[in-house]
Amino acid sequence: MGQKGYNEPRFATPVWTAFFARRFPVQFSPASPLGQRRPFRGDLAVKQPDGVRSLGVAEQMKLLLRGTADVIAPEELERKLELARREGRPLRVKYGADPTAPDLHLGHSVPIRKLKQFQDLGHHVIFIIGDFTGRIGDPTGRSLTRPQLTEEQVRANARTYEAQLYKILDRQKTEVVFNSSWLSPMNFADVVRLAAKYTVARMLERDEFSKRMAEGRPISIHELMYCLAQAYDSVAVKADLELGGTDQKFNLVMTRDIMREYGLEPQVVMTVPLLEGTDGQQKMSKSLGNYIGINEPPGEIYGKTMSIPDSLIIRYFELTTDVPLAEVRRLEAGMRDGSLNPRDAKMRLAREVAALYHGPAAAQAAEEEFRRVFQRGDLPGEMDEVVIAASELADGRIPPARLVTLAKLADSNSEARRLIQQGGVSLDGEIVKDDRAPVAVRSGQVLRVGKRRFARIVVGN
Repeated sequence: MGQKGYNEPRFATPVWTAFFARRFPVQFSPASPLGQRRPFRGDLAVKQPDGVRSLGVAEQMKLLLRGTADVIAPEELERKLELARREGRPLRVKYGADPTAPDLHLGHSVPIRKLKQFQDLGHHVIFIIGDFTGRIGDPTGRSLTRPQLTEEQVRANARTYEAQLYKILDRQKTEVVFNSSWLSPMNFADVVRLAAKYTVARMLERDEFSKRMAEGRPISIHELMYCLAQAYDSVAVKADLELGGTDQKFNLVMTRDIMREYGLEPQVVMTVPLLEGTDGQQKMSKSLGNYIGINEPPGEIYGKTMSIPDSLIIRYFELTTDVPLAEVRRLEAGMRDGSLNPRDAKMRLAREVAALYHGPAAAQAAEEEFRRVFQRGDLPGEMDEVVIAASELADGRIPPARLVTLAKLADSNSEARRLIQQGGVSLDGEIVKDDRAPVAVRSGQVLRVGKRRFARIVVGN
């Protein structure tokens, strides 16, 4: 598909591949925590003719366009799908993620679920873990230069990413590769040749860069190189299509130009919306505390979903569940005309999301527990016990912030004090009002933080 005249990179030649294979006989990337080691398969044809041919192009387009923000260009996607259907050759669909945090949340799930749709249609999914680019730092959405992570931090996060991927994707049909496989071997001459394929003027058209230039804030050279490195990922895997969030649009469109420079047919770009967090305002982010982790317990997923604003119910249905769009529209109409209570729609949403990652039985149990605790005011049937050593007490008392952190219901004393000052901490049903006045504790008391977190106290020796 448009690859005539492609100049193979120096380090992808058979000689270099043989050299690299001698140095790394199993895999060019960090070990998978799941015991799988997956070399990059390059041009290996993954034949799935029945899946690719199972639906007509119009039906595939209808499914794949659900929940997308931009497709560049839809006519190219349609043509590629038709060619794949006719020849039984699956499209190579790429998605890249820098492991800058250890856990995946519902915001990450939006593009990954779109990958699953391609996978279910028989197309070949390549999930690139940016262990190399993660050490550079993506400038997207940043008003300041992103701090660079160490190799150890990136690899630890990458292992967690890979383990969680298979809550959504099919393990046997997913090619997971690390972009250090092709970026680390590049020498300075390779980097210069790559940099020569794009201009600084074009790069500075990017919103983040142009704003920082106008405001006199620094832009580091390595941030410009990040965009080139991400683009080269698509060259290395010869992507037919790349998925990403709307904040990645510049990088993905730029990649089309870089692919042309290497004699490849440009990838189709498909972007999906950024999912707002539980606060209803900012993009879902673990650092902002407004996230719903896909690896969290079903009760936590259910409870956090119930905390989103009513205005986001339909958006979450569209982007994070498999509920058919026709049914979503009926739910939307019911809330609009008053025949459906938003609370009931939200409970359906919470059940759907919890079921995706823990199964229907666990989701139903989470709903019953939610009803019992939050609608009837009962205590949870099960809760963690926290042992408070007697040495922590003075005359049977302990500073409340210390109690909250020992119970692992806050990450720090400062966070615990903030929660107390906001009226979010209670002990045996009594709100703790003074964050500095020690409280009396005894075994059997229930410490509660916010609406969903509980711990039963046990005073030890």
